[in-house]
Amino acid sequence: MPARPATDGATGTAEAPPRPDPEVLVPEENGRPARTGRALRFGRAALAALVLLCGLTLLAGYANKDRCTGPEFNEWGRSEPDYQKRIYGDFCYSDIQHLWIGRDIDRHVFPYLHGGITEKGELFGGSIEYPVLTGVLVWLGALGARDDAGFLLGSALVMAPFGLLTAWLLGRLSRWRALLWAVSPPLVLYAFHNWDLPVVACAVAAVYVLHRGWGRAGAGLPLVSRATAASVLLALGFAFKLYPGAFVAPLALYVLAGGGRTASGEREIPQGSRAQAAVRVVLAAVVTVVVVNLPFALFGYEGWRASFTFQQLRQVDVTTNSIWFWGFRPFSDPANPDFQAMVDWLSPTLVLASFLVACLVGWRRFRVEGVYPWVQVSAAMLCGFLLLHKVHSPQYTLWLVPFLVLVRVRWGWVLAYFAADLAMGVGIFRWYYAIVVGAPSGVYDGFAAQAVMIGVWGRAALLAGLFVAFLAADSTVDGRIGVGALPSGRRVPLPAG
Repeated sequence: MPARPATDGATGTAEAPPRPDPEVLVPEENGRPARTGRALRFGRAALAALVLLCGLTLLAGYANKDRCTGPEFNEWGRSEPDYQKRIYGDFCYSDIQHLWIGRDIDRHVFPYLHGGITEKGELFGGSIEYPVLTGVLVWLGALGARDDAGFLLGSALVMAPFGLLTAWLLGRLSRWRALLWAVSPPLVLYAFHNWDLPVVACAVAAVYVLHRGWGRAGAGLPLVSRATAASVLLALGFAFKLYPGAFVAPLALYVLAGGGRTASGEREIPQGSRAQAAVRVVLAAVVTVVVVNLPFALFGYEGWRASFTFQQLRQVDVTTNSIWFWGFRPFSDPANPDFQAMVDWLSPTLVLASFLVACLVGWRRFRVEGVYPWVQVSAAMLCGFLLLHKVHSPQYTLWLVPFLVLVRVRWGWVLAYFAADLAMGVGIFRWYYAIVVGAPSGVYDGFAAQAVMIGVWGRAALLAGLFVAFLAADSTVDGRIGVGALPSGRRVPLPAG
C-alpha cells in the first residue's frame, strides 16, 4: 500500500507527495484500487497510434473542405460552378478557400508591408485581419497555388504538422484522454476552416514545457526556466491568434505562488525570489511579442495596424454568432450605431472581468490546496472570452478542445458541448444557404435556423457552466498537483506557503 503523506508538525496539514515515478503506486480517485505505473504508462506505440488517428482525422477534415473546390475555376482561380451555393448548401465552407480572393493572397503579396484599410473597413494591399505569424502562414500556404483549391491544399500541408504535434503533446500530458483532440468532430469540421492549428499547438506546448520540460533534464529543469519558455510560447500564440496571451497572467501567478513542490516537499521557487521570477515570466512574453511584431510595424506600419483596426471596426451581425447579436435583436442590427458602440466597450470590459474572477478563484484554491491551478484558470478564462466576446467564429471550438483534455471535467460536459457545436457547425451554413437562395429562413421555417439557436444558446450555457466546472476541477497533467493523494483517493489541503 502507498505510504501516507508526511505531515507538518506545526500545522498538521499534509505535505504534497513527490511526482509519481512510472513504477510507483498511484492511488486512483473515488476510492478505486491503486494501479502501478506500468498500467498507467503511455508508451511509444500508443503515442504513435494516437498521432496516426489524428492524421486520419485531419485527412477527413481536409476532404470535407475540399468538396467545395473545383472542378472548374474562373479567371481569378475561384472554384466554379455555383461556388456561393455550394459552400453553404454542402456546409464545406472554409475561410481559407474564401479569402483566396480579396486580400491579394492570389497575387502572392507578402502580408502587411504594402497594405492598409479603407475608411469603410476594407483591407487592401496584402493586409489581412489576423496577427503577423498567421499572415506569414497564409503567405506560405499560397506559394505555388494558382487557384483556391491549391491554396487550401497548401495551407493544409503547412498546418497539419501543428495538429499532429498537438496530439503528440496532449498524449504525453494526458495519455488516452488526448483522443478527445485526435478524433474529435470539431477537428473534422474546423481543422482547415481557418488558421487555428498553429495557435492551439502553441498553447498546448506551453503547458507541456512547464510541466514536462525538455531534453534529458525534462521536468528537472528549474521552474523559472520552464515558465519563461512557456511564456515565450504563449506570446508566439498571441502572434498567431491573440488568445494564448491571456494565459500569461495565470502562469505568472503560478510562479508567484512558488509553483509546485519538490520531492523533498520544498517549494520549487523560494519565497524571496518569487516576485522577481513572476516579473521575468511577464517580461519574456512582452519581449517576444515586440520582437515578432516590430519588423512588420517598422517596414509596413499601416498594413500591420490594419489587422487590429479591422477587428475594432467589426460589427456585431449575423456572421458573428455571438450572444450579443442573438440576445439583443432587433437592437443589435448593424445599422444601429448606438448598440454597436456599446458592445465595443461592454464586451471587452466583461471579458476582462471574467479573467479577473478566474484568476481570483484560482488564488483562493491556492490558499486552500497549496498550488495555483493555472491550467484550470486558463481554461476558465477562455470560456469567459468565448462567451462574452462580440465574435464567436465556429472554429474557436478548436481552442477549447485541448482544455477538455487537460482538465478533468465530467464527460457530460464534453458530449454536450460537441453536440451543441455540431448543431452550430452544420446549421449555420445551411441557414446561410436558405438566405442565399431566397428560401424561408425563419426559426419556424425549418431546422437550419433552429440548429443555429441550439448552437448559439447551447454553447453559451455550456461555456458559463464550464467556467465554473474548470475552476473546480483537477488537471490531468499531473494528478497530484494541488492536492495530497491518500490511498482512499481523498483530497487533502496543502499549506499555501
